[in-house]
Amino acid sequence: MTIDLSHPRLDARHAVDSDRACHLWKRRTRLQRTRQAMIALLRRPSVSLALLIVLFALLAALVPQWLSSFDPYATSPADKLSAPSLVHWFGTDELGRDLYARVIYGARLSVLAALLAVTIALVGGLGLGALAGFAGARLDAALMRLIDVLLALPGLLLALAIVTAIGFGTVPVAIAVGIGIVPGFARTTRAEVLRIKTLPYVEAARLGGASWLRTLLRHVLPNAWGPVAVLATLDFGAAILATAGLSFLGFGAAPPAAEWGTLIANGRHFLITAPWVSLLPGLFVVVVVFSLNHLARSAEEHAR
Repeated sequence: MTIDLSHPRLDARHAVDSDRACHLWKRRTRLQRTRQAMIALLRRPSVSLALLIVLFALLAALVPQWLSSFDPYATSPADKLSAPSLVHWFGTDELGRDLYARVIYGARLSVLAALLAVTIALVGGLGLGALAGFAGARLDAALMRLIDVLLALPGLLLALAIVTAIGFGTVPVAIAVGIGIVPGFARTTRAEVLRIKTLPYVEAARLGGASWLRTLLRHVLPNAWGPVAVLATLDFGAAILATAGLSFLGFGAAPPAAEWGTLIANGRHFLITAPWVSLLPGLFVVVVVFSLNHLARSAEEHAR
């Protein structure tokens, strides 16, 4: 008895098995490269220090009570505008509240707002960029002209217009900032999709019978993720600055909520008599943003 190897069912099963094996091999190879890249980056002292600073900020956003024993809202008029000391590391504000505790507790609103903004930009930018890169022709041209119009507007001005229209608060600020940085994600994703969809393995997947959606999800987007992830890290720092800027202008959370931009704004009236009220929260924000940028730049250089 002989088996007909040219049977359509056997050919289809062989194609499916080959595609699955190829996908597993590429996934394993990608994980190995990522692990090796992480080990190589962590051997750099500057990268390790930047990572520790970012992890500290994330820990402050998740469990601030682990990092400070003071109540960020407890006032002490007798200790108002006290200089930094061993008791109050960042000094106190005009109401005697511990500034270090307020900075630590303020990380929750500021970091979560930036995370929400980057998530909105990532989802919107990936969708628009993938659609434009795959569809091409008139749809690509129309979407890119829309993106060009958004890029022509300053990001902070666009965010101001949006937050003025939808209202004040941490969530509206995050939505406004997220919409403002969507164009960068869309253009980066489109460029990667246009580059990857012409590679041999993508064409082989299409010739093997894979649908456009399957090809996009299993072959194109996973391989286009590198530059988008670097941009997400960079824009996370930019989102922190943008949300802090809008909070500084009074569009963020209402007092007495602790938010980084609000803390800096509260100290602008005491720049001569008590400069630490604005200076130390501002330096903390700068250090966190610089650390995020350094991590993103280091990852980008290593990828090249």
